[in-house]
Amino acid sequence: MLLTREQLQERLIALHQASLELVKDVSLETLLERIATVACEQAEAQYAALGVLDTHGKLEKFIAVGMTEKEIKRIGHPPRGLGLIGALMNAKEPLRVPVIKEHPLSVGFPPNHPPMQSFLGVPIRTGDRQLGQIYLTNKKDAPEFTADDEKIIQMLAAYAATAITNARLYEQLKERDIALTRRNVDMALLNGIASALTSSLELDEILNKTLGLVMNYMRVEAGEIFLLEEDGKSLRMVLHRGQAAEAFWTRNVFKMGEGYVGVVAETRKPVVSTDLANDVRFLREAVVKAGFRQIACIPLLSGDNLMGVMSVATLGREPIDDRNVEMMAAVGNWAGLAIENARLHANARRLAVLEERQRIGMDLHDGIIQSIYGVGLSLEGALHSIETDPQDAKRRVQHAIDDLNQTIRDLRSYILDLRPRQLGNDGLMSGIKRLIAEYRANTFAEVYLTEPDSGLEDLPQSQVLALFHICQEALANSAKHARAKKVQIALWTTDERVLMEINDDGKGFDVEAMQANIGHGLSNMRTRARSVGGDVEISSAPNEGTTVLAWVPRETHP
Repeated sequence: MLLTREQLQERLIALHQASLELVKDVSLETLLERIATVACEQAEAQYAALGVLDTHGKLEKFIAVGMTEKEIKRIGHPPRGLGLIGALMNAKEPLRVPVIKEHPLSVGFPPNHPPMQSFLGVPIRTGDRQLGQIYLTNKKDAPEFTADDEKIIQMLAAYAATAITNARLYEQLKERDIALTRRNVDMALLNGIASALTSSLELDEILNKTLGLVMNYMRVEAGEIFLLEEDGKSLRMVLHRGQAAEAFWTRNVFKMGEGYVGVVAETRKPVVSTDLANDVRFLREAVVKAGFRQIACIPLLSGDNLMGVMSVATLGREPIDDRNVEMMAAVGNWAGLAIENARLHANARRLAVLEERQRIGMDLHDGIIQSIYGVGLSLEGALHSIETDPQDAKRRVQHAIDDLNQTIRDLRSYILDLRPRQLGNDGLMSGIKRLIAEYRANTFAEVYLTEPDSGLEDLPQSQVLALFHICQEALANSAKHARAKKVQIALWTTDERVLMEINDDGKGFDVEAMQANIGHGLSNMRTRARSVGGDVEISSAPNEGTTVLAWVPRETHP
């Protein structure tokens, strides 16, 4: 039955008003249902449906109108793109059929499908691409759909193509906006982590800031960090933040492969549990009783080295997604590197303390202790001459008093600035001559000095101090151990080195035996020489005296 001019005009006006409503709605699901409803109204059909194709031309969505949800659920299966539906998916023109079951392409209906007779299908196209199809069945008050119905639905399909395209573009923009927002949040976390990890080398501060930023990013209620023990076989909790601390601390040590913490440490891969109550691997009943439902654990790695494990737990039901776990893993690599750097820094500080203690020991040994020993030798001499030569004894006691006063001043200076009196403003030769004068005053031995042909004015202070202390230690050893009667000191220079030889005629010793149990004095001499790029050679034998040959470069050692 053909429409009158007035009827066609009314339908066109109604279609135009409906199309205006279509472009207002940018939600694809709602839009598809609205298109199907408008088609059903405009063609006066009992049932309508709208199929949407994906980028590969397969049926992606199928929205039906005219059936209740209960009726739809009773149907054996959703449309599969066969029969007339499949034919229309590959067509450019509408398909109008009076009786569906009589069409050669008809494949029938699935179980519990309502009976359908007449059919009108119109493709929804934009350019050369088909977006979907409008399906109409069972024309009301007529045996079949008319040519006018076909034209009206074609016009609706054109509107629908624009509306679907716009809705998809809008959804893509929303997805991009969400992705951009997430990326900004991720960048904010990474920037915060980078700032936290580069602003400090203190391990506690690094751990606190890292865990706090991760918990804030993931919006969880609790977090913890375990560090690998020195044995490399167990991990111990060193930090907990958030709720239910007492529950988490009930189990604060895990062995490799034990519980989630041990599994992550052993496999070095993240582990996530979304149902702690039924997860037998978790091993922390108190945490489950505290209401926590989910946990994510990631390894803290520095290259191939495992530093520890970080975990976050939540009371919420929203699953911890892969994106959050990936971000945690990225943070874990950064944090692992920062932890290793902090430990290296701490070890460097400990080494610096040990080196400073060693330096203090050398300075005390080579300076103050040697001076006190010299006072002791002077008093021994006074004791021997107190009856035979009282004046000499008096002189030696007075000299000892003066030396003790100087030693007290040296010790006070050392306490104040951590440096004993070294050479003062004296040069190397003046310092050595002072050592010789003290040696002669405190012992009965003779000392002979051979000075270099050229001056030593350009010798760096570090080399001067090294040779001075080596000479001081060698003379002290001659007095204390060798009981030498004669000591010879000689200095000479080359274009590259300054050499000093100290030879005594004392008791001597077995050098090889001494190497196994080297004392502070010999060790200090070698340490001082090597610290400036030089070295010390010691040769001796029992009852044959001792020779110390030391050399230092003329220029500062890099």
